[in-house]
Amino acid sequence: MKSRNMMAALWEEGGGYVAACPELGVASCGRTPADALSNLKDAVDLYMENARALGFADDLEGALLARRKFASTFEVEG
Repeated sequence: MKSRNMMAALWEEGGGYVAACPELGVASCGRTPADALSNLKDAVDLYMENARALGFADDLEGALLARRKFASTFEVEG
């Protein structure tokens, strides 16, 4: 199994923390940022295991192999 660097966005919500992987659309939560990130890693591992089993892991390669990844914030009305 290949090791990959993934992005994670974390934020506080409802007395805990949410961690999301934008490349895969996978999210998890935890009591602390570290817990949320650890739970996200487990969720991504399961997602990738299922993607391989269901035959669509190759479809994810573009997002997973990108050498340069960026994150930003922006403001919206409403």
